[in-house]
Amino acid sequence: QVQLVESGGGLVQAGGSRRLSCAASRSIFSFNVMGWYRQAPGKQRELVAVIPRWGNTNYADSVKGRFTISRDNAKNTVFLQMNNLKPEDTAVYYCHAGTSVGDNYWGQGTQVTVSS
Repeated sequence: QVQLVESGGGLVQAGGSRRLSCAASRSIFSFNVMGWYRQAPGKQRELVAVIPRWGNTNYADSVKGRFTISRDNAKNTVFLQMNNLKPEDTAVYYCHAGTSVGDNYWGQGTQVTVSS
């Protein structure tokens, strides 16, 4: 069973920064894609950023230029650097990992709250 453990959430003022981490229980190189999603109260879960094993990263329009997704294969960890945070970024952020055979894994989520 794969475990994804997020950390780094918390309360931050608008304009501030935060870095989320997602530590996997096995080599992240075994996943076809990893990414971050978020879910705000009363809203559906939405894609924030993805980083494939090969190829380019992809971002939601709402975070382009402010968020950066990266990976450290040696540490089996994926990061989400969030800069210039806005109140509308407030949500529970979830780490996701997908395999080439269609398996999907989710972390438990970490709360990010941006105060105005």
